[in-house]
Amino acid sequence: MNVLLLSAYDADSHKRWRRGLVAAVPDWQWTTLSLPPRYFSWRVRGNSLSWGRGESLALLRQPWDLIVTTSMTDLASLRGLVPSLAGVPTAVYFHENQFDYPRSKDAVASVEPQLLNIYTALCGDLLLFNSEYNRRTLLDGAAALLQKLPDHVPKGICEEIAGKSRVLPVPLESEAYLAPCDKSGRPTFVWNHRWEYDKGPDILLAALRRFGAAQIPFTLHVVGQQFRRQPAEFAELRQLLEKLGALGAWGYQESLAGYRQLLRQSHAVISTARHDFQGLAVLEAVAAGCEPLVPDNLAYPEWFGTGGWHYSEDVASSAANLAAFMQRCALDIQQGAARPVPDVSGMSWEALSMSYRQLLEQCAGGAD
Repeated sequence: MNVLLLSAYDADSHKRWRRGLVAAVPDWQWTTLSLPPRYFSWRVRGNSLSWGRGESLALLRQPWDLIVTTSMTDLASLRGLVPSLAGVPTAVYFHENQFDYPRSKDAVASVEPQLLNIYTALCGDLLLFNSEYNRRTLLDGAAALLQKLPDHVPKGICEEIAGKSRVLPVPLESEAYLAPCDKSGRPTFVWNHRWEYDKGPDILLAALRRFGAAQIPFTLHVVGQQFRRQPAEFAELRQLLEKLGALGAWGYQESLAGYRQLLRQSHAVISTARHDFQGLAVLEAVAAGCEPLVPDNLAYPEWFGTGGWHYSEDVASSAANLAAFMQRCALDIQQGAARPVPDVSGMSWEALSMSYRQLLEQCAGGAD
């Protein structure tokens, strides 16, 4: 089968997914086009122009059995610019949606990215979401937006989108599953997210101020993707950790093997996210043997149930709840008490590759 794979905003998680997908179905003929993850507003609106009138036009006009694209692709415009694509079965993968993304104070209010999500969803023949939380928030958000539009809004749009949507997470590589190791008796936590406001560094800082008052020796690794501009809380976090004698690894880890070893040696992974459509960084840490200390909402209940790994994400008390959770965890570690880690073996490419193949084959109409 001849497959065109489009990643219009090729962020790390998107790149990881598309490479894993190609490797998981090696007998298909894959051709990939991607655009760099920068200039968000231009990229999500301009990708169809970049491809449909750029150097890739001749390639796009070739015959394809199937198109697999991320939701950042402006599929409606691309099909208009390259009419031969309109008849090709198309699967759209939603790593995220624009209806449940916290806006920074500097963001320009616009419904255009949300409308693009709707148009692309309507154009796709199969819609795959990395979590039910992602699927639900898109459908709820789209329904709310459509109700606000002034006139000539067709009925049944959300029902059409829901009818062709499925949930299929981004899988973990086999290398992410690490054998247990003997960890030090010093409680060791890791926070491994993008260094941006929506990942809740202010919640982490407030929780650490409370937890530090308990005077329990600990180590915290603060790692993850960094950007030129960072929330001010990170500088305060470093000062506080240095003062507490708790500073572990800091910043982006260049070595993937070294990063995974750091996860393997940690006791627990912390999320303070205000939104996580799947929580891939947390899942990878759990696969390496970390206990998750995560909010009791977002996508996390899908992977970890509603049991003891969650702290309340009530806005007024999230930092206090996380600090209390960390204290219980740290005291157990000090006393040598075993703390359970969820089983995420079902999230591997080995476990999920057949589901990908079957759904994409069905989308393509069973083409060989």
